Amino acid sequence: MTSDVAAAIARAHREEWARVVAGLARRFHDLGLAEDVAAEAFAIAVERWPAEGVPPNPGAWITTTAHRKAIDRLRREARGSELHQEALMLADDSVPADVGVVEDDRLRLVFVCCHPVLSMEARVALTLRIVGGLTVAEIAKAFLVPETTMAQRLTRAKGRIKSERVPFRVPEEDDLADRAAGVLAVLYLIFNEGYLSSGSESDPLRPDLTGEAIRLTRLVRDLLSAGSPERAEATGLLALMLMTEARAPARFSPDGELVRLEEQDRTAWDRALIEEGLALVSERLAAVARGGAGAGRYELLSAVNAVHVSTADARDTDWSRIVALYGALERVDPSPIVTLNKSIAVSESGSPETALVMVDQLACALDRHHAFHATRGELLHRVGRSDDARAAFDQAIALAANTAEVAHLTRRRTQLAASTNGEQS
Repeated sequence: MTSDVAAAIARAHREEWARVVAGLARRFHDLGLAEDVAAEAFAIAVERWPAEGVPPNPGAWITTTAHRKAIDRLRREARGSELHQEALMLADDSVPADVGVVEDDRLRLVFVCCHPVLSMEARVALTLRIVGGLTVAEIAKAFLVPETTMAQRLTRAKGRIKSERVPFRVPEEDDLADRAAGVLAVLYLIFNEGYLSSGSESDPLRPDLTGEAIRLTRLVRDLLSAGSPERAEATGLLALMLMTEARAPARFSPDGELVRLEEQDRTAWDRALIEEGLALVSERLAAVARGGAGAGRYELLSAVNAVHVSTADARDTDWSRIVALYGALERVDPSPIVTLNKSIAVSESGSPETALVMVDQLACALDRHHAFHATRGELLHRVGRSDDARAAFDQAIALAANTAEVAHLTRRRTQLAASTNGEQS
């Protein structure tokens, strides 16, 4: 297979997987079948495209091939029963009447994957697989479980959706608010997987995932009632995604190393995305000032990001404001990660000793997280405990999820060691 054909197949998988599976799931009302035949279609492409050439419309070719495979399978399984007639009817290309309130198969697929009959862990894993197109191995790595275990979880989740007859549609308005929080949480995780992939060792940035997460979040926000807490959170999440995505061009060095926020070239940031995000943050803060509901998790996180992107120089960052915002977030959505991030702001505000005490109290909860050890290493260095700092960075490097993080942590460890030696000399 030539490199051009291999690249075309990889591009088709990234760009078309979710759309193909979503269309098949709507047509056949069977998520497992949709995924299986989509995978078969891509396998056939690997066999045929090197000899026949890449088709003018790869997505349409994959969709047609997968559709035929689904019909063939249903006919084989029907064996002359009533299901055989149903299988024949499925060959009709007309759109079913009841598809929900929006014409977007992938959004409906998100609501299927995020149905309350599944645990939150299953919702995230299934959405990453079906909507994000991640492999089972990549998802298993992100969840820190064996690949066979993750495969079983995904199979059970798809079986549950089928047995519970979960409809392939966006919920009615009365149910939408109850489902919104779970959907937004999963979309945020998909975005994060695209912004720093846990499964990719060669390409830590997945713009296909971040772009799709942003697109779907826009659609979810448009569905929610104006003035509702759910729409406010969707607005906050959209703003957070936009301002985070704006920094993507400066997030990695030419060598593929992760670049810390304070070291990024801010002239490379996408100002259009930043301005859109800031406008959304201002819109929501104005609503709160008028007596609206208090800010939620995503609104507070977007406000933190607004502080970062509003300054042309990292040295001008209002760290006291960020400490206050993380304090509010601890009250709204307490978690060890929130406190870890708050500790960084506390240190930057001039209190590394206080920050280190805060971080040490998180050891039991975050001992397996590389960010915990990296943060602790930075703080230990600031308070003059160089040997302990080096050991913390060693632990962070051992736990890092991809090569971009490993490269950054390795350089940072070397950098701090050199500065310590310089001070001693």
